[in-house]
Amino acid sequence: MQNSEAMALSAALLAAAGELTQRINDGVVARGFDGMRPAHGFAFSRLAPDGATVTELAVHLGVTKQAASQLVDDIVRKGYAERRPHPGDARARLIVLTERGWACTRAAEEAAAEVVRGWGDALGEGGVRVLWDCLGRIAPYGPLRPMW
Repeated sequence: MQNSEAMALSAALLAAAGELTQRINDGVVARGFDGMRPAHGFAFSRLAPDGATVTELAVHLGVTKQAASQLVDDIVRKGYAERRPHPGDARARLIVLTERGWACTRAAEEAAAEVVRGWGDALGEGGVRVLWDCLGRIAPYGPLRPMW
């Protein structure tokens, strides 16, 4: 593969990821979860299912503890998460999703499913499964990091 082709493929993958992120966020907002940003969704992916500390969230997002703390303050203020005593560390607080946070997460899943169904229209069901298999072989399994 030529360098220019590799760059074009890279750009296409980044554009697809950006479009997917935006469409999921748009779907969440359309379902009544105002004030949400993609960064919230990336945080929710770490907070579900068992919660996380601000430090763990910062590592997951690839940001400073201060930035993660500000994000937590925002989602707590909006009622999507709450701080609880950490069961294993008296000095730490565990950030967990509230019922509103779980409802928002379900809305994101619905929005993602709509996007993927659209891919099925364009690629066919078999094409989507091949895409999933190929991405599964090359994409890292780990923290989802927002780009902002």
